[in-house]
Amino acid sequence: MDLAEALTVAARRLHETSTPDSTLDTAVRLAVDLVPGADHAGICVLERDDRRRTLAWTDEVVRTAEDGRAAAGRRPYWQCLWTAPVAEVEDSENHEGGDALAGLGLRSVLSLRLRADRRRLTVLTAYARKPRAFDETALRVGRLFTAHVGIALESATVREQLTEAMRTRDLIGQATGILMERLDIDAAGAFDSLVRASQRENVKLRDLARRVVDAHEAP
Repeated sequence: MDLAEALTVAARRLHETSTPDSTLDTAVRLAVDLVPGADHAGICVLERDDRRRTLAWTDEVVRTAEDGRAAAGRRPYWQCLWTAPVAEVEDSENHEGGDALAGLGLRSVLSLRLRADRRRLTVLTAYARKPRAFDETALRVGRLFTAHVGIALESATVREQLTEAMRTRDLIGQATGILMERLDIDAAGAFDSLVRASQRENVKLRDLARRVVDAHEAP
């Protein structure tokens, strides 16, 4: 299978996922299959204070590698991702601050940006057990693949938001109907009552509606 066909198949699998979480889980597995030299992969969120939170991973070693923050006084390899789309470690045994990676048997690292804003980055990282595992081909494939992942992730996020909006609308409609019957008022009055109670109790309208519906359905 050539690269174009492999990326087409990968894109199809990514777009078949139903939630952002499943998109990320699929992406890390595909990364190991697609990026030449990759043995493991993970997707994490990087914060401005160098903390990292892992969102998806192929192996527990990835979670360990991406746990916590950089050692004090050391510039982490991923810091350049704030200004560049790619960060690499050719050999962790010869890289300042690479002791933790080397101790886990991870010698090469290729990190690529998926999303970026002022406060955080979402990054896909491929890891290899061999030094200098990622060449120009790996970099090119990685950048093409992350473009597909970014599009699929955005699509899954929008779908999830739309689904949640429809569920919320239906839930609020149920709660409004219950209040209409209970208080003998019209729909506008019932909705206003729900909004006022939400503001008074400092509770999201959706959560308050859920409480009303659950209380009504309770035996």
